[in-house]
Amino acid sequence: MRAVVSITIDEVFVVHDIKVIEGVKGLFIAMPSRKASDGEFRDIAHPINSETRDMIQNIILEAYQNDTGEADVEEAGGE
Repeated sequence: MRAVVSITIDEVFVVHDIKVIEGVKGLFIAMPSRKASDGEFRDIAHPINSETRDMIQNIILEAYQNDTGEADVEEAGGE
């Protein structure tokens, strides 16, 4: 894990504990999750469609790149 971030959407909704993770193919985000009684982790907040997830991931990874000074961060979209 590289970072934990929070985002504010339209100045009215906040999502905390989004993780920036380095996978085999590069960086991606993992939405906040909670361990269920069956031992599986389930997202407690997440985008409804791929376009929104990609938009959020691109914004977060771009900000991460700007803050850390890392050049050419490859966006993997998952492990």
